[in-house]
Amino acid sequence: MLTLIHTADWHLGQTFHGQERHAEHRAFLAWLLDTLVARRADALLVAGDIFDVVNPSLRAQELLYDFIVSAHERLPRLDIVLIAGNHDSGNRIELPAPLMRRLRTHALGRVSWLDDGRLDAERLLVPLTDAAGETRAWCLALPFLRPAEVTGAALAAHDAENEPGDTPPGDQAPNDYVAGITRVHRQLIAAAEACREPGQALVAMSHAHLHGAAVSEASERPIMIGGEESISAALFPPTIAYVALGHLHRAQQVGEARIRYSGSPLPLDFSEVAYPHQVVAVTLDGEALATTEAIPVPRPVAMHRIGPAPLEAVLAELEALEDDPAQPSQARGRELPRERWPWLEVRVELDAPIPDLRARVEAALKDKALRLLRLERRLPKGEDDAPPARVDLETLGPRKLFERAWEERWKEPPGDDVLADFDRLRQEVLDADDTETSAREARP
Repeated sequence: MLTLIHTADWHLGQTFHGQERHAEHRAFLAWLLDTLVARRADALLVAGDIFDVVNPSLRAQELLYDFIVSAHERLPRLDIVLIAGNHDSGNRIELPAPLMRRLRTHALGRVSWLDDGRLDAERLLVPLTDAAGETRAWCLALPFLRPAEVTGAALAAHDAENEPGDTPPGDQAPNDYVAGITRVHRQLIAAAEACREPGQALVAMSHAHLHGAAVSEASERPIMIGGEESISAALFPPTIAYVALGHLHRAQQVGEARIRYSGSPLPLDFSEVAYPHQVVAVTLDGEALATTEAIPVPRPVAMHRIGPAPLEAVLAELEALEDDPAQPSQARGRELPRERWPWLEVRVELDAPIPDLRARVEAALKDKALRLLRLERRLPKGEDDAPPARVDLETLGPRKLFERAWEERWKEPPGDDVLADFDRLRQEVLDADDTETSAREARP
């Protein structure tokens, strides 16, 4: 028997409407470490988006490395496998890899190719061992695949190896990017099946968007081209005992109990407040999946979403709102350090603009240990005399901002082809920033 803990989308270093979340991330990692010890876990799988940006702060990096060191001190036989997500710099994730291997931590940020054009699969296959040091499973650790890594020459090599129209079961004829992703998955799975010995399980870990999986309302950055980058769960044959996925923040299984997104451990947007956040405990028995169990993650900072409702109803709800439902009284709530005060979003439906709206909302919150992060005003649609709505750029994001600018200029929303070009260009900028940062750090 082998026990794994599957988690993903930590987004260390995330700022929430301009506010740091280090205290929340630190509390989650402390809880995770205690959970690993209590469950006597053999391995921890982190399926990408470890950091929130490609160039994370020193404090965010310190959180990760302190956790790895502490985990090794408390569980010397624990195997940790990390892959880069689309928010991460693959080069940065791999930079300390030689040192981390001494702590039984394997960090995979990029795929690479052999001289003959085949995937270098060996470096992506990580043995998972039990308490006695015996290899009981192999982790197929596949980081987020950037278009430049799997298209062009890589795709040409794939076409040379396969008959025209050769696509995996369950897929339609793919675009170049999806074809490249498909090729990498298939080669890695084939290499793993050839590598393992009888009785050893295969566990795939991937940062990708699967067909049919549910996305969050506002918090996930499209990987590439809307839904066109999504891949089929049919890529993972029955020989794969468990598929540990990252990227989507909503915890869910995709078609089968063995194919799962763990989801993010913390809400990354107010739209994620309503559904549970968890890690997944996985038990393997020989080559087969024995059990999966969702372990709820305690929320270190409460998060409230009020409205949308008329102003009087919102004010009444704010008056009745306790500082923190987990606290027995408001007085005790005020004893919490400010970094542990609950986050608050307020959405008000208005018939007409109210100039002192924020002042009235803040008055209702007086003497409450709550942090008002966002106040959204909702005016009736079609109000010609209404002033332009204030735009929160952080909440809106680059893609929505581009859609607004396009529609304002051309009086119609951008088409799918335009959005595809925008997403490609944005990914190229992010990749260029990743490359430039890595080159700068490599200079003496």
